[in-house]
Amino acid sequence: MDTVSTIILAIGCAIVGFLAGYMIVKSVLLKNNKARILQEALKEGEDIKKEKIFQAKEKFLQLKTEHEQYINKKEGELREKEDKIKSRENAVNQQNSELGRKEKEVEAIRNNLKLQTEIVAKKSDEYEKLRQEEILKMENIAGMSAEEAKKQLVEAMKAEARSEAQSYINDVMDEARINASKEAKRIVINTIQRTAPEVAIENAVTVFNIENDEIKGRIIGREGRNIRALEAATGVEIVVDDTPEAILLSAFDPVRREVARLALHQLVADGRIHPARIEEVVAKVKKQLEDEILETGKRTCIDLGIHGLSLELVKLVGRMKYRSSYGQNLLQHSREVANLCAAMASELGLNSKIAKRAGLLHDIGKVSEEDPDLPHALLGMKMAEKYKEKPEICNAIGAHHEEIEMTSLISPLVMVADAISGARPGARREVIESYIKRLKDMEDIALSYNGVTKTYAIQAGRELRVIVGSEQVSDKDIENLSAEIARRIQNEMTYPGQVKITVIRESRSVAFAK
Repeated sequence: MDTVSTIILAIGCAIVGFLAGYMIVKSVLLKNNKARILQEALKEGEDIKKEKIFQAKEKFLQLKTEHEQYINKKEGELREKEDKIKSRENAVNQQNSELGRKEKEVEAIRNNLKLQTEIVAKKSDEYEKLRQEEILKMENIAGMSAEEAKKQLVEAMKAEARSEAQSYINDVMDEARINASKEAKRIVINTIQRTAPEVAIENAVTVFNIENDEIKGRIIGREGRNIRALEAATGVEIVVDDTPEAILLSAFDPVRREVARLALHQLVADGRIHPARIEEVVAKVKKQLEDEILETGKRTCIDLGIHGLSLELVKLVGRMKYRSSYGQNLLQHSREVANLCAAMASELGLNSKIAKRAGLLHDIGKVSEEDPDLPHALLGMKMAEKYKEKPEICNAIGAHHEEIEMTSLISPLVMVADAISGARPGARREVIESYIKRLKDMEDIALSYNGVTKTYAIQAGRELRVIVGSEQVSDKDIENLSAEIARRIQNEMTYPGQVKITVIRESRSVAFAK
């Protein structure tokens, strides 16, 4: 046991000695490494310091060089500018001397001219004095003054020329009276007989037929919202009464009535009748009607053999189908005038194609929406000139009511044909035209106010509905607006009974779910 203990004790002492030695050796090595690293860092820092100082010196020298170059450059530019200024000063001085010399020359010329003017004036006085002396000598010899002799000669020549001219004029006028009246009657009678006229059938009411009276309730809608939306969108008064299987569409504008009729037809056929659908269908029908107007214009031009007409003029011709003049359909009237003009032009040996073209276009001013203050003849002439029609056609359009001077032989033909077409029995009814004009003037008065977007005269002119934009007109303003419109209509127009002014302001909020 003592031996084992001794061995164990020896081993333990050996281990402790080994660990102590290891720690001493490690401590010594760590001290040596720290000293070496510190020495290397100091050396590296010194090298970096020297390098940075060297770089700073180089940068300083470079900047100094660039600065000196910049200064030299600016000095050179300044020297150049000084040289230019000096040269300009020299040029200005030279010009001043030249101007001084020229001023002296001009002054000398002015003095010379003044002297010559005095000499000429003196010579003129002498010449006038000599001329007067000669005239007095001649008057003493002739026994009369020069003015009296001139008057006698002129009067004698006038009397002789007047006698000869009057004799020739009388002969020509007698012959013209004998032949012109007979020829004019023959041409007009033959022309009227060759043209098939129509009678005035236009009115202000369209009847829309329905299959049963149940549809009337759907058209009216809950609390009348459908019929109000339809009237607001089309501007037509829709009369739903006890008339079996029929609805009346009342408006003075045939285009609005046609839009309302077609929209009702589509809504009834589709079955979906509500305000949003009504607005959608009315917008679609208006586009379809524009296409139909263009097609009508093209078909009319083809029927009459008129080619090369501007597309805008073709649209105006098609729009005539939905306008009337004193109850006479404007398109039928224009076709009639065109045929009358062509027939008379053929009888007179004129260009029948140009005459027919002028006759067709003579009333386009009535359907144009530009510059409504002009008379329709002058407005039509302006439109024809805008779309490059021939001068004789433009003059015929503008002169067919004698508002401008006629400059071509086609112009009187158009005027005569227009009078023939409008003056024949059954052609026109003036009551309808004055009624339509009164309603149109009423709408125009309301449209002249700011913020008004649409106006509709309904109930045969007893009510005027005015639709305003909600962004431009407030609820407070609409009261003043209705009163102002009523005051103007009362002061400026003549009408039976009373007119109700209804101003409508609607606010909408639209959003899309995507």
